[in-house]
Amino acid sequence: MAGLDFEKPIIELEKKIQELKNFVSDKNIDLTAEVRRLEEKLEHLKKDTYTNLSAWQKIQLARHPQRPYTLDYISMLMTDFIELHGDRAFADDKALICGLAKLDKQKAVVIGHQKGRDTKENLKRNFGCAHPEGYRKAMRVMELADRFSLPIVAFIDTPGAYPGIGAEERGQSQAIAENLRDMAQVSTPIVAIIIGEGGSGGALGIGIADRVCVLENAYYSVISPEGCAAILWKDGSKAPEAAEVLKLTAQDLLKMGIIEEIIPEPMGGAHRDPQKTADNVKDAILRNLRELKQLDKEGLLKARYKKFRSIGAIA
Repeated sequence: MAGLDFEKPIIELEKKIQELKNFVSDKNIDLTAEVRRLEEKLEHLKKDTYTNLSAWQKIQLARHPQRPYTLDYISMLMTDFIELHGDRAFADDKALICGLAKLDKQKAVVIGHQKGRDTKENLKRNFGCAHPEGYRKAMRVMELADRFSLPIVAFIDTPGAYPGIGAEERGQSQAIAENLRDMAQVSTPIVAIIIGEGGSGGALGIGIADRVCVLENAYYSVISPEGCAAILWKDGSKAPEAAEVLKLTAQDLLKMGIIEEIIPEPMGGAHRDPQKTADNVKDAILRNLRELKQLDKEGLLKARYKKFRSIGAIA
């Protein structure tokens, strides 16, 4: 498994333990005590490393190429998924997945950003950066959910909306603005899960939810640390400093009341145990949907409006 810079001591110790186990197996020598000692050392090292991550290190985990993406969560959590395509105006944006599925016995609409695993797929998925037609497709499917009283589950994982000339010509900012307006009026429960990167308007375009939950090592921010560093210091290398001052980690967001819940990840990040992460995500979705179903439509819309109006308010 590919490791990040701060994980190198952990990976080296894991390799050493595996080599020792292989040696013991080949030579038929009993080194159980030594293996156990190294394994205990490894657990202490992991705990010390992963419980004291900086904001920048969490961003690196959020961007890990082996981290589960939207389609991974759909396959692990849901059944009977039927993908819906196109915005009925321009094209089908493959950076945004939309469809119908079942979560246990609960029928739902699911939307989410999708990145690629390799260069070819990333080009196809546009690195998870949606175009205007992607946001219009998402809104079309959410209106379908509203019509048939289906809850909506949104998986957010994008560096931001695509900033290219073509996207701007086709109304990128308008498409996102219309989603913010229209999602505020959808009269069915919406739960959003930030599974990796929650970048700017690209994330918010499908993020006007009754409950916003963030995975432990994911982030949610008005701008990327690199973009912030380039603006403030004219130096992209100061991204780690920008990450600290942006207050974009799940822990900061919960403290500020921007999100409702932090979903725990396995030690070392979601990619270390995708199924365990998916189980935690499923528990959070079902629990929040159960609570939201207790509200009538008027109460749901009032609570959603109040939630977003209160963000940034000074008492």
